[in-house]
Amino acid sequence: MDGLYDVIVVGAGPAGLSAAIYAARARFKVLVLEKEKLGGQITITSEVVNYPGIESIDGTTLTDKMRKQAENFGAEFKMAKVLDMDLSQDVRVIKTDKGDLKALGVVLALGANPRMIGFQGEETFKGRGVAYCATCDGEFFTGMDVFVIGGGYAAAEEAVFLTKYAKKVTIIVREDDFTCAGSVADKAREHEKIEVHYHTEIVEAAGDTLLRTATFRDIKTGEEWQYDAPEGETFGIFVFAGYVPDTSWIHGKVALNHDGYIITDPDQMTDIPGIYGAGDVCVKNLRQVVTAVSDGAIAATSLEKYVADMWEKLGIEKREEPVKAAHKTDAHSEESVEGDEFITPEMKLQLKELFGKFERKVTVKALLNKSSLAAQMEGFLKELSGISDQVECLVSWESEETTVGEKLPAICVLKEDGTESGLRFYAIPGGHEFNSFVIGLYNVAGPGQAISPEEAQRIKEIKKPVDIIVAVSLSCTMCPTTVMSAGRIAAENELVNAWTYDLNLYPELKERYQIMSVPCMIINQKRVEFGKKSLEDLLNILETI
Repeated sequence: MDGLYDVIVVGAGPAGLSAAIYAARARFKVLVLEKEKLGGQITITSEVVNYPGIESIDGTTLTDKMRKQAENFGAEFKMAKVLDMDLSQDVRVIKTDKGDLKALGVVLALGANPRMIGFQGEETFKGRGVAYCATCDGEFFTGMDVFVIGGGYAAAEEAVFLTKYAKKVTIIVREDDFTCAGSVADKAREHEKIEVHYHTEIVEAAGDTLLRTATFRDIKTGEEWQYDAPEGETFGIFVFAGYVPDTSWIHGKVALNHDGYIITDPDQMTDIPGIYGAGDVCVKNLRQVVTAVSDGAIAATSLEKYVADMWEKLGIEKREEPVKAAHKTDAHSEESVEGDEFITPEMKLQLKELFGKFERKVTVKALLNKSSLAAQMEGFLKELSGISDQVECLVSWESEETTVGEKLPAICVLKEDGTESGLRFYAIPGGHEFNSFVIGLYNVAGPGQAISPEEAQRIKEIKKPVDIIVAVSLSCTMCPTTVMSAGRIAAENELVNAWTYDLNLYPELKERYQIMSVPCMIINQKRVEFGKKSLEDLLNILETI
């Protein structure tokens, strides 16, 4: 039974983290699997004000606290995408892109993804005016008109958030009123920069390279009206029309309703004993953080008797001491840097441990000029230096004449032999991108993020030079996945460059490629791709070039 987990939780949003807390506290051996970023959809929420006992907190901080709590009880975390499950035997096999795992019980906390409405022009202008995350993309619409499509909690809340940037926000609601709590709707209704159109739907978005017009229809009268952006300007359309459950890969494994949501009983168990659902992926009336953590707790406590029965059936000795899982958390879960310092004392301790696992020495070299950004980069490297002998930090002051064709300043990651690894950061790798930066070092120094033999072969088969620019915002929770995917390929193949730009510092990049949403990936200065890209997504794209 070596390597057997009592409980595997698939998904690390509030529901999965809550299940991990309760299961680990019950002295189970628990593993949490997450394919992208810990925290789930709530991490894009800038302010959570309805979680009992906490007056106000942002989504990332809340889920970071949950993750730490689960780790303190012994839960392990691993970044891996679940591809399939074999539920036919007492020991369930969870098949991931990082190998097969075994468990007695499983909690499916899969979450859901933003729903596209399907109006004409939605796909065409996705990333160039049509967006789905106010936290990630709101700042790109500073001083512009913005339309919010939806009448639920997210639409009302995000519309208020967007008033920090937009000149005016217009909410388009299909129903005769908002469908969320009155207190939330009132904040939107009563805001001086917000106008609401009820029983209205969007028909079409149109323009050239950017949005220029949008057509709307009154559902009751059939009358249509059109918005035209001021000459030479654009505007934004933010879609908050609910979510689609992430269950396409489990069809035929557990019972789903007609919309693809997992059907569970009052104990959160599916139609398969020992397999439980939790959070937004389940059939339920209210999808909020408080109900997600409730689902996770119920699922975990319901699993206690089932797992105990399996211990007895399989002859597994009952565990009397809590599971200890110190230092077993995957490198992806390193915390973001907050506060005035780039790297806090606590982070330095964590980095020292991580850097100690490097197989080869890596050098971080800053190519600096006389800009204020260069001064910040120098400060960042000063804090990074001295943490470990495995990471050397160098500063080089360059003249513009000697760097023709290159932008300055830049942070370059060099291999042990001093040659460039292909990873560069035209930014201070803070906020959410600190994780990407650290993982980039880990990939260059080895052993690096685990990849399958198939993925390694596909990376090796890239025979032509590929330059990937990833335009990001440091406040975006979806950007790190794309940055890490591009960096992983660059670390393995010397023909690939992965350069990360903080779009706020490079407005000319935004203008040149008409970027209105992040992450944005520009390949070989020609092909532009918007949205979060996994390693598999990026490999699929590169194979078409």
